[in-house]
Amino acid sequence: MSYDAREWVWDHSLSKGTARMVLALIADRCLDRHCVAYASVPTLMKRANASRTAVRDALRTLIASGELVQLADRKGPRGETYYQLPVAARSLAEQDTEGDQILTLGGSESGPAEGFEGGSESNPGGRNPTLRGYGFRPEGGADSDPQNRREPKVNGKSSSSSAPLISATEWQIDHDARDWLRHHGHLDRLGEHALHAADEKWRSYRAMSAPRSATAWAADWRAWIARERTPAADRPNLYALPGGTPAPQAGMTRAEAHMAALRAALDEPTGT
Repeated sequence: MSYDAREWVWDHSLSKGTARMVLALIADRCLDRHCVAYASVPTLMKRANASRTAVRDALRTLIASGELVQLADRKGPRGETYYQLPVAARSLAEQDTEGDQILTLGGSESGPAEGFEGGSESNPGGRNPTLRGYGFRPEGGADSDPQNRREPKVNGKSSSSSAPLISATEWQIDHDARDWLRHHGHLDRLGEHALHAADEKWRSYRAMSAPRSATAWAADWRAWIARERTPAADRPNLYALPGGTPAPQAGMTRAEAHMAALRAALDEPTGT
């Protein structure tokens, strides 16, 4: 039923900017045409992509306009504040009443739509027993859990669809990587020998990095190759280590390997 309340906000609300977005987010959590839902400021901040001050100002503006009412006598399972959209509730109730009259005049055999059965319209803050325990989050649930089937979860990617993590040394140059080399001219620019050396330098540098997905390693490897300079006789190899080895010696830490690379670069002739 959140669809009806949300559509009312988009079509009829007089609010603007962040206030309009906050009102739509609360309306999206409503379970029925009484337009009552709970929400917390952190959740509204996250979904509206707004600061705490902006969300609080938006709530004050909406309450002052009468399009939002705070229900002080009710709290959500984790202390969230309950709100009602009284203008939206009255509008939806009037639509139901008009629908009942049309069905009655038309002599339809089907029963009329369920009307607005809450308290007095002048008392929107009253309790609604039909909402209690229906579709709400259990005690201890996550703050981002949905209140109804229409609301998507916002707690990030699903673990079932995540790719396996591997180390840089386990990643292999695949067909797509070789097509990328040829398409961008890196294979012709560097040559097989320099490309192999650049690949070894990348694997040596990333050997101690945390595991990533194959897609992430492929992107990192391409960025490394794209930055690799074309081999030249008068250009020092800044990644070279003493003894001409392209990889750090066994037992060397990353800091020791970097220091050895700098010393090797200083020892190499520059041609000037």
